[in-house]
Amino acid sequence: MLGAGIAVVAVAGLAAGAFAARGSLVGGAGAGAGADALPLTGDLRAHDPALVVGEEGEPWFVYSTGDVKVGFGAPQIRRSDDGGRTWAFVGTAWDADDDPAWVRDEIDGVTNFWAPELYQHDGTWYLYYSASTFGSNDSAIGLRTGTTLDPDDPDFGWTDQGVVVRSKPGDTHWNAIDPGIVEDADGNPWMVYGSFWGGVQLLPLEWPSGTVVAGAEPVKIASRVGLPDNAIEAPYVYARDGWYYLFVSWDFCCKGTDSTYKIVVGRSREVTGPYLDAEGKDMLLGGGTVVLATEGSMVGPGGQSVSRDHLGFHFYDADDGGLVRLAIHELAWTEDGWPVAGRERSGL
Repeated sequence: MLGAGIAVVAVAGLAAGAFAARGSLVGGAGAGAGADALPLTGDLRAHDPALVVGEEGEPWFVYSTGDVKVGFGAPQIRRSDDGGRTWAFVGTAWDADDDPAWVRDEIDGVTNFWAPELYQHDGTWYLYYSASTFGSNDSAIGLRTGTTLDPDDPDFGWTDQGVVVRSKPGDTHWNAIDPGIVEDADGNPWMVYGSFWGGVQLLPLEWPSGTVVAGAEPVKIASRVGLPDNAIEAPYVYARDGWYYLFVSWDFCCKGTDSTYKIVVGRSREVTGPYLDAEGKDMLLGGGTVVLATEGSMVGPGGQSVSRDHLGFHFYDADDGGLVRLAIHELAWTEDGWPVAGRERSGL
């Protein structure tokens, strides 16, 4: 425990030790005074959740990796009308008759769309999605735009804007999946992405198209030096109090209770980096401070996003045969500005 009544995860002493040495916890915006896990109920079968925390009294949404049994593999949508506690499946981002034909023409074997990202700018929602096959970097990140996240809204619908980033075996050293969007202090958008291969990449975008700045080339900002698989993915950059926090997932997902995913973080004063962990190690050189890792029945947490000081992620539930489950943890912050994620005191 750090602070009065605050539950934290200590991963081999790394996270708790690093954070405790840097001061007591302070509440984050929307997080109150603690760092607790929200007690979730309802339909929680969401993998790679893109979390959007609504304004007070407004619904929350999670878009997640698609299921070929539902909506022809389009990203799934879940909504909470009680502040993120109770979740219901409310549909998919698009139907089979609205499937992005360019994906089928470009990439053989795509069955579903992975790891969506949601970002709002000037009244428009930008839905980025990943198209790939497992274990390949024959991949693409596509974009759709719309005005509402809610399938019950009469204005609901996503217009496909085509490909944003494309990777090809033997042509690119990185993998075009797992997009995350952040704006810098001047309001310029940036996209982080990447999975294994050459690590996490950063590209400048432009508004209002939401696509890559003409002529821009990706820059690597995080990697696992010395590891043969370079097991790093699912990047998400969160801007807070003059810092940019780069959350990533280390190791391996998608193996049920054998999954080894964990969530780590580094930070930078500039969106372009360098991103350093709590010990000052560059994430380009394998740095990263653990935020959450396997504990008890919560196996392999990862695939994260952050909204209003809430960390959304999936894990594999050892008490339910290793099935995937959505989790949302409020973030608290040390006095030195490092994020701490908590759990329900009663456990999962």
